[in-house]
Amino acid sequence: MDTRMEIKRRTLWKGAGAAALAGSVLNAAPARAEPTGTVSLRWLGTNAWEFTTSEATVLIDPWISRFRTGTYKEGEFDPETKIEVYPEAIDEHVGGADCVLVTHGHYDHICDVPYVARKTGATVIGNESHLNFLRAMDAPEEQLAEVAGGELYKFDGFTVEVFRSSHSAGRTHKTIAFGGSWPGSVPPRPKRINELLEGGSLTYLLDFGGVSFFNAGSANFHHREIEGIRPTAVFVQPGGSHTPDYIERLLECTGYPPYVIATHWDDFDEPLTEPAVEGIRGGVARMRERVEAASPQSEFILIDHLESHDF
Repeated sequence: MDTRMEIKRRTLWKGAGAAALAGSVLNAAPARAEPTGTVSLRWLGTNAWEFTTSEATVLIDPWISRFRTGTYKEGEFDPETKIEVYPEAIDEHVGGADCVLVTHGHYDHICDVPYVARKTGATVIGNESHLNFLRAMDAPEEQLAEVAGGELYKFDGFTVEVFRSSHSAGRTHKTIAFGGSWPGSVPPRPKRINELLEGGSLTYLLDFGGVSFFNAGSANFHHREIEGIRPTAVFVQPGGSHTPDYIERLLECTGYPPYVIATHWDDFDEPLTEPAVEGIRGGVARMRERVEAASPQSEFILIDHLESHDF
């Protein structure tokens, strides 16, 4: 059965004449090997992704429970929402895993990680604050790998490179939702979503032997940290209005990658088992337009819930 979804958009810009040639030359990226078709990428909603090869499975920010918070419903967001974990849903959609990458500590990225870690035995990579919150939620201590940015780790079948980052800001005074960190001692067990602090952000370059992916958990990144990396695919998301030229700069400093993948664009109050509903209306279209303008030779890929794309 072909798991590639019908709504996946492949908007490869095809210009003609001198203007097309000029744009191609202007944005020309260094030559890369063609994707080998050995990495299967599956979207689990939000910024949750599963990467599978014949040798390994890696998860980024696996959050399957998707308990209702009202985040994208005007006037309905409740920061006192109780944290819930639904093992049956996780078991339905997550099998094994060798490694889990945590980008930051917000509820829509981290709440299911302790259960996934216990279920799979995977190594869990995050910073000190992330791991302290995971410890408070009973993640297995022996599986936690603390990083700060700058690490390059080799696993069977893939490598993980870690970069320091910052979460995207909002509002007039550039604040971060549930900002702050929790170094040192383990906090009390979080019971509500506002008790899970952002905790600092990380970005990752995940390389499966020539097919590589760059993922950031929010619409921000540190330009000087990642400048010069050349991934096969980069994930981008709506938002980032307080991050100047977020998409344009990201594509430039990653060498105008062959593929650009939309992430974190769905309203996660809606079921994972149904087609995704945009969280920010029109956000995907605007994102696609910016990618086409900034990197016309890149292929923009939009994947629906639980569907896959092979690289």
